[in-house]
Amino acid sequence: MLAFVFPGQGAQKVGMGRELFDSSAAARAAFEEADAALGESLSKLIFEGPQEDLTLTANTQPSILTVSVAALRALREQRSDLSPAFVAGHSLGEFSALVAAGAMSFADAVKTTRARGTFMQQAVPAGEGAMAAVMKKTPEEIAEACSQAAEGQVVSPANFNSPGQVVISGAKAAVERASALLKDSGGRVIPLRVSAPFHCALMEPAARGLDGFLADVRMSSPSVPVVTNVEAEPNGDGDRVRELLVRQVTSPVRWTESVQRMIADGVTTFVELGPGTVLAGLIGKIDSSAKVLSVSTPDGLEKALEELAAS
Repeated sequence: MLAFVFPGQGAQKVGMGRELFDSSAAARAAFEEADAALGESLSKLIFEGPQEDLTLTANTQPSILTVSVAALRALREQRSDLSPAFVAGHSLGEFSALVAAGAMSFADAVKTTRARGTFMQQAVPAGEGAMAAVMKKTPEEIAEACSQAAEGQVVSPANFNSPGQVVISGAKAAVERASALLKDSGGRVIPLRVSAPFHCALMEPAARGLDGFLADVRMSSPSVPVVTNVEAEPNGDGDRVRELLVRQVTSPVRWTESVQRMIADGVTTFVELGPGTVLAGLIGKIDSSAKVLSVSTPDGLEKALEELAAS
């Protein structure tokens, strides 16, 4: 059984998707459609940079979405018969998954992720929030440390990425206090270079902004169940898509449980569509028996096609 999965922020780099653009008419059309949706050359920024502009959240989100959908279309150009049992995406990647499932048009997703990125960047003044990756501690220990360190500020688990990695998010001072507690008790903590503290209560203004924006976006029932970040359960109800996307902004990404749920339901092969191989690494840590094929280049596409043909 097959699942398509899509990466979130952090996978971006200048030049991503360029080889797919050059080699696939379907991928090229995706970049052109994104440019038309925004009324600007997003593809030029993706291919040529500068990196500091690409890493602005309002640019990063539609850029990763576009490269992910381009990879999806390049795959479907070669194998239109491929039908995943589930789709899922990590944070921002859930928009790519919704496009793959036909629940949202690609043009609407491009415009929505531009707005989402803008709302998220504006929610917390620069320098006031922080995120950190925590290893060698259980989710329960991490949650307890966050509770002890809060002192009236926000700090909480933001991403349950794999059994050995949880990201915390919140006010800078509170994240630093939680990090110190976790280090003192044997944990390994790596501060992350991020532009805002995602997936915590400080993102409430962004959630309100996204809710208002999505009021004018047409949603359909997914043709394939979308395993959502908020619930780690498959959703096939078009009426719930907006609510789940809004809740996702302030809720932790339950990626470990999402992957475990798909595997429990029979998925043996994951196809990661979009820049990088972050999800392949996480899925390997969640269940080493799962096969993951990553498609972000023509070579990756060719290898994935060979593997899928053989299975």
